[in-house]
Amino acid sequence: MGELDGVWNVRRTGGALPPLYGVRKRIHGAHGETLFGRVPVTFDVRGLELRYRAPLPGLVDVLERDGDGYRGRTRLFGREIGTFDLRRNGMTEDVKSQLVKHIDEAHAMEQNVLRMLDSMISTTDDPEILQELEHHKIETEGHAQRMKARLEAHGAAPSTVKQIGGIVGALAKMPVDMVRGEKAGRNARDGYSTEHMEIASYELLRRIAERANDTETVTACDEIIAQERAMAETIAANWDKFAELSLRESGVPVP
Repeated sequence: MGELDGVWNVRRTGGALPPLYGVRKRIHGAHGETLFGRVPVTFDVRGLELRYRAPLPGLVDVLERDGDGYRGRTRLFGREIGTFDLRRNGMTEDVKSQLVKHIDEAHAMEQNVLRMLDSMISTTDDPEILQELEHHKIETEGHAQRMKARLEAHGAAPSTVKQIGGIVGALAKMPVDMVRGEKAGRNARDGYSTEHMEIASYELLRRIAERANDTETVTACDEIIAQERAMAETIAANWDKFAELSLRESGVPVP
């Protein structure tokens, strides 16, 4: 972990820089981004210099240590245009407890999704759809392992509480009744809904992790969200096939 890794609060101290209320810098290794609300501007880390990429080429933040933080000078094509301070976005115990809670819920959610995928796999006959489901099951097992690892990194373990509300409770109530009758449409409907519930859960966890300065959980969320979106897009691209399979399973002739 590099000395600059983490989430930093930015405070303008002089020059022509705009007001920097709520602006943060998030750094991981050789790369980072300045967050203006939800809008990120990316940069490369070269020692104590942050060199911005397009659309801001020529913009460089030059840092120097200042106690437990940094003083910064912003240069545009070599000319200094403003100064700022960086202070680490620390994690209070209250924030940590909320972070652990949300990671735990994400882990429990993935366990529910695995059971759902097993039901879908056991009732799917189409080879292409079956391949996608089996691939996503492997991804989901990885998601569960990553959330377990993040819990362990914070000195916690997966919850043994049997009654969990929120998104996990909603998943448990989903009508995954695939024993007989029309299955393909229900698989697609429930799978599509589940992917978006997972995306919402990880979007929330990601932002809590940012405030807790947990860059590893932020990275995990980004990568998991990308995989969940890809699965949702796969389902969406096959609605016509699901409709045809559903009709055939119900005994409706399809021309």
